[in-house]
Amino acid sequence: MYTFYAFMNRMKLIQRWNLMRSNVKEDLMQHSASVAIFGHALGIIRNTLFGGNVDVDKIAALALYHDTAEVVSGDLPTPVKYYNDSMKGAYAEIETAINQRLLDSLPKELRAQYDGYIQPDEDSEEYKLMKIADKLSAYVKCAEEKLLGNREFDKAFNRLQKVLDKTRKDYPELGYFLDNFMDGFNESLDIL
Repeated sequence: MYTFYAFMNRMKLIQRWNLMRSNVKEDLMQHSASVAIFGHALGIIRNTLFGGNVDVDKIAALALYHDTAEVVSGDLPTPVKYYNDSMKGAYAEIETAINQRLLDSLPKELRAQYDGYIQPDEDSEEYKLMKIADKLSAYVKCAEEKLLGNREFDKAFNRLQKVLDKTRKDYPELGYFLDNFMDGFNESLDIL
């Protein structure tokens, strides 16, 4: 019996932002889809407007699997995960062990196909754009919560805004996205 896809299906059971009061609940599967959409968009923007040559489908696939270890560990809150170098290193070890377990839950013939998504090359441009999309997804979540009057997300929003403002200097596709699409997240369906 192979259990990889059963593990992946459990992404919908992992709640994100679990230490914060949220108006709209978000699970890991929803988050991964959001990161895939934003990452795909960043890749298309880079290739179309800024002379890039990234594999947009790979960015989307990396996004789908970027937090797979959380199906076993749960969503460890950012302040805990990055509390200090020791905690960060320990969590990285745990993630690596879980990801290997997930790969081992596939038939041997399929493992190589998934290895590059579960344990990706972190120096690739596709991975870097996916990580930016991950931050962008969190930023959009915070913006939505703030729009609903939830002050619980103010600090996370401000922190992510600083990170994205700094990042956009080196990634014009992010700047283009923020300048041209971010305002839409502040509108109701009737306005859209």
